[in-house]
Amino acid sequence: MAETGGRAAQLKSSGLRHGWTTGACATAATAAAYTALLTGDFPDPVTITLPKGQQPAFSLADEKLTECQGNGREQAMAGVVKDAGDDPDVTHGALVRSTVRPAPPGSGVVFRAGPGVGTVTKAGLPLPVGEPAINPVPRQMIRDTVAEIAARYGGSGDVEVEISVDNGEEIARSTWNPRLGILGGLSILGTTGIVVPYSCSAWIDSIRRGVDVARAAGRTHVAGCTGSTSERVAVAVHGLPEDALLDMGDFAGAVLKYLKRHPVPRLTVAGGFAKLSKLAAGHLDLHSARSQVDKGYLAELAQRGGADPALTAAVAAANTGLEAVQLCSAAGVPLGDLVAEAARATALGVLTGSPVAVDVICIDRAGTIVGRAEPAGPGYP
Repeated sequence: MAETGGRAAQLKSSGLRHGWTTGACATAATAAAYTALLTGDFPDPVTITLPKGQQPAFSLADEKLTECQGNGREQAMAGVVKDAGDDPDVTHGALVRSTVRPAPPGSGVVFRAGPGVGTVTKAGLPLPVGEPAINPVPRQMIRDTVAEIAARYGGSGDVEVEISVDNGEEIARSTWNPRLGILGGLSILGTTGIVVPYSCSAWIDSIRRGVDVARAAGRTHVAGCTGSTSERVAVAVHGLPEDALLDMGDFAGAVLKYLKRHPVPRLTVAGGFAKLSKLAAGHLDLHSARSQVDKGYLAELAQRGGADPALTAAVAAANTGLEAVQLCSAAGVPLGDLVAEAARATALGVLTGSPVAVDVICIDRAGTIVGRAEPAGPGYP
């Protein structure tokens, strides 16, 4: 089928080359290492299956099959160099390694942080304190890959997987990890396995083309989404077709300003709570280098929503936006809805004079809706 809209078409129209996430690289390295542990041979290149079904192949940059801790059991290590494509990612060129060792029967896949991979030390992240900073989707990719290889070669699937990144602790100093309480190195990230290239001019142009395609197809409702998870939620909620989906990324202002000149009657803005809290505060560029989550602003919203002084102070001191919304949710304070409503107000302010109504969906990292603002604007109360 021809790519007429959505994320795939936007990437194609941008002219930029996509890359692979650290999570995809860690999965590929694990696949090669576990295969070698069971068969004695490293597949090179090694092919994995990404969450949306793509099957990329990765060349190995390093491999080693050795005795494990002097007990006669073997362990296998494989390394993959991350290629971020045309995205200026700080981890581009990093060597991601996976060392796989046998684990006790019934243990399943046990994750360890090797050199250069961080450990979670603060609440508010999608992993418990003390866990290796290997995010949920990469963990599931690795588990699925281990299960597939175990079934193919007669393994138990009970393994310890240690992920490491050469020079990862040094690279992590250029990220938000230290501030978020992820200490000792990088996070292993990714929800699709694919790095979407970041280029302001190219991506803004692709957003405009996406709006043009939707209008030409007669769409009356489009969704600007910050990423693949929010896109999936927007489709589930509204049943939108692919050519009504705009990969907004961090460029909320680009979507709003172009729709003001080239209107579509209804816009859904869908994204992670933290990013949309920036839109709520009036920021139109949601990139972390140009806007940050304002916990003081979130505390003000929480107070307006009924938070007592102790909760208001806790929100102001929260490690992340996610922790702030979790604290409020536990106390029955609708911070997610308040952020969605404020984000809708910012969007409608940009769209003033244009016949576009707006609703907003805020999600957490798992794709659970944590805040909604119903449609408002022309044609709505």
